[in-house]
Amino acid sequence: MSEETMPAGEAAIRVTAVPADTNVYGDIFGGWLMAQMDLAASAVASRHSGGRAVTIAVDGMTFHRPVFVGDEVSVFATLEEVGRTSMKVAVATWRRDRHSDEAYLVTRARFTFVAIGQDRRPRNVKPMTAAV
Repeated sequence: MSEETMPAGEAAIRVTAVPADTNVYGDIFGGWLMAQMDLAASAVASRHSGGRAVTIAVDGMTFHRPVFVGDEVSVFATLEEVGRTSMKVAVATWRRDRHSDEAYLVTRARFTFVAIGQDRRPRNVKPMTAAV
């Protein structure tokens, strides 16, 4: 995922930031943004593992730009690595003013998930397939 151009593919999540998502200064909460990223990453991990997957780590999250009320927030998530029971998902979040076509990278991070069964214990996941 380039820092210059928003990915052309479909976003895992696309949402508009609203006043309820702000702190007392009127800025969008970093925690709200992180929650959107976790939702996007978990969709990718759950789809790949064919069931429940839980977040166990988040690496490298840095905020590059703020998000404002009314901005369209697009979260892109890509499966990067698969272990025996774990998956690493790269996530990049972009913001776009609702009256503009210009988009800006807000933050990126790497989320690690472990697939778990109904007994809430780790379970094996299928290996990552090569891109065609």
